[in-house]
Amino acid sequence: MECTIKWVDGMSFMAETGSGHLVTMDGAPEGGGRDLAPRPMELMLAGAGGCTAYDVVLILKRGRQEVTGCQVKLEAERAETDPKVFTRIRFIYMVTGRNLKPETVERAIHLSAEKYCSASIMLGKTAEIIHEWKIVEAT
Repeated sequence: MECTIKWVDGMSFMAETGSGHLVTMDGAPEGGGRDLAPRPMELMLAGAGGCTAYDVVLILKRGRQEVTGCQVKLEAERAETDPKVFTRIRFIYMVTGRNLKPETVERAIHLSAEKYCSASIMLGKTAEIIHEWKIVEAT
C-alpha cells in the first residue's frame, strides 16, 4: 500500500492513494489553513469508521442477514498535548435491516473490532475504544 502527499498551498495538501484516488486535506485557520477540506486526523477517524462499517456489512451479508443500511458515528477525544493522539473513540453503530438478530449484529461488530478492522485496532493502541449499537427495523 502506498500514498503520495503533495503540498498544494497554504496548509492544503493533496493525497494520491495507491489505487489512484485523490483526497484533499487542509488545516484549520488558526494553523494557517483555509478550512477548505477535512483535517488529516478527521480523515484518520473517517477511515476507521469506513473500515468497520465495511466489515459489519460484509459479515452480515455473508451471514445471509437482510441488512439494508449501516451508519457509524464516531466521537473521539484527543490528548491535550503533542502528540495529540486519540485517547478515546466511541463507535456508535445504527444497523438497519429486516429481522436482524441482535446477537448476529453484535458478533459482526465484535469481529470487526477484534479481528478485521485494521484501522480501529491500530487506533486502539493509544485510545480506549467503545462500541455501542442499535438495530433499526427496515420498513
